[in-house]
Amino acid sequence: MTPEGKVKAKVKRTLSEYADLFLYMPVQTGYGRAGIPDFVGCISSKFFAIECKAGRGDLTALQVRTLQEIRDAGGKTWVVNEVSMDKFIKEFSEWVLEI
Repeated sequence: MTPEGKVKAKVKRTLSEYADLFLYMPVQTGYGRAGIPDFVGCISSKFFAIECKAGRGDLTALQVRTLQEIRDAGGKTWVVNEVSMDKFIKEFSEWVLEI
């Protein structure tokens, strides 16, 4: 498994602990919209998106723009790597409790 794949697997395991959560992992095949985050979902009527990176993986300009569009529309976004995983888990848990 790639380093980014390991990050995605841990995010997916974390999110699987939540009931009533819709989660989708878009597959980039060239036919859909480019720049969509690795995870998109909804919980308690709130939309969220998560982009996973390995190491210092930088976001592309399109990913930055897409995440901003989601935030502008009222969604919540995270960029997660190995170092920020614990912070993400804590923030996601707190966010869910607020909604």
